Amino acid sequence: MKIQGRSALVTGGASGLGAATVRMLAAAGAYVTIADLNDQAGAALAKELGSSVDFIKTDVTQEKQIADAIQQAVTGGNGLHILVTTAGVGVAEKVLGKNGMHDLQKFAKVIQINLIGTFDAARQAASLMAGNQPDEDGGRGVIIMTASIAAFEGQIGQAAYSASKGGVVAMTLPLARELARQGIRVMTIAPGVFHTPLLGTLPEAAIQSLSQQIPFPSRLGHPEEYARLALHIIENNMLNGTAIRIDGAMRMGAK
Repeated sequence: MKIQGRSALVTGGASGLGAATVRMLAAAGAYVTIADLNDQAGAALAKELGSSVDFIKTDVTQEKQIADAIQQAVTGGNGLHILVTTAGVGVAEKVLGKNGMHDLQKFAKVIQINLIGTFDAARQAASLMAGNQPDEDGGRGVIIMTASIAAFEGQIGQAAYSASKGGVVAMTLPLARELARQGIRVMTIAPGVFHTPLLGTLPEAAIQSLSQQIPFPSRLGHPEEYARLALHIIENNMLNGTAIRIDGAMRMGAK
């Protein structure tokens, strides 16, 4: 699908992987709507990038707020053609830890944001994409979801996070198979360890330790590398129904 002149929605687009994707989509000529809880960062990014980028404060656990974000993207960009979901949270907690059992509400919150929030954005976006005029390949839209290599090699303390990201990977093919009849492609990107605000709080020694676990290149991923992959997926119509790891060949150990 051509990006120039298309309308895109990026959940979690105010920072990290999402912000890098917003920047590249805008540079490629798309009208982009940022949906994020961080209204200060989201509004600042939209102002920086100009009239082709808009922001709406969005909690992805709230069905109506996702609907409002999609409607804003549709109104501003003449339809919705691209969805990239990067909104997510993590929690590090053992099932049986020093303070007792894993907090069930924390587990549910991670599932609600990372998995259910992703599915809700995908289903609502697909309902509008289905009405788009098809391109030369019959394509009407592209949905890119974000998982993690923790979906495949979850570490101790990552039960909630791995379950949520594993769910995203697992629903990629069923969604792609179903939405094929509408000309909507569905893909997932599974990043390794990337330099995002979440990791930015770690001590330098911890970041160096993580970097050394990555075979090559032995460094944290840059958000721009995620964004370049997202743009390639959008533009390559044969990419559909699978998850792509972007991790420098990293395979996480138990801890």
